[in-house]
Amino acid sequence: MADQPTPLMPHATATWLVDNTGLSFEQIAEFCGLHILEVQAMADDLAGSKYTGRDPVHSGELTLAEIEKGQADSDYRLKMQRAPVAVSRTKGPRYTPVSKRQDKPDGIAWILRNHPEISDAQIGKLIGTTRNTIGAIRERSHWNIQNIQPKDPVTLGLCSQRELDAVVAKAAKNLPVSEEENEALPVEVKGSSDREKLIEELRAERDANEKAAAEAAQEAEAAAWLEAKRVSQEAGEGETTDEA
Repeated sequence: MADQPTPLMPHATATWLVDNTGLSFEQIAEFCGLHILEVQAMADDLAGSKYTGRDPVHSGELTLAEIEKGQADSDYRLKMQRAPVAVSRTKGPRYTPVSKRQDKPDGIAWILRNHPEISDAQIGKLIGTTRNTIGAIRERSHWNIQNIQPKDPVTLGLCSQRELDAVVAKAAKNLPVSEEENEALPVEVKGSSDREKLIEELRAERDANEKAAAEAAQEAEAAAWLEAKRVSQEAGEGETTDEA
């Protein structure tokens, strides 16, 4: 059970199970891959974020029979009926939440100091930044250089340890940077003043993030379309069986 995949939207699924079943908090937490206290907070309406419930039966991740087994036996561990299709992004710059964008310069400075072998293109793809930002930090001409302090990008939440290790390993082997990585890094735009440089930097980052967000939305829409098509096909097969 430890290797069982979690629902596509664990918090929303947990909310639905809390509101619509008699499953224990422990059962819901284990099935959704959450901490039992998170489920408790949802039930007590104390969670910091409010989630719209997502029906795992409709999505095919659970069956009513499986839920009934869990309700009859509090020690029963729910089994995933069909794991959600993984959707991963392979192209385009990394999207970084607004709350973490101010940490990017610190993460870039840390990489430049500790892993100078990593190319600008690799840093740009890993952190989701622009070429002129990296160059300004390296040359100490960044508009906010006095306040930049090198910090591990993994600790800052800008990338995962696995992603960082992979980039470091690739750079250590002197492997060539792929065209995809080069294309993902916006072209540097020269400004005649620090203010213009900052404006161009923010504009380039905004465009990159908008593009990444649009791609993520398209991927989510495609996944939803595939799910709807699958449900429709299964419904059609069920009707054919009944007629037979």
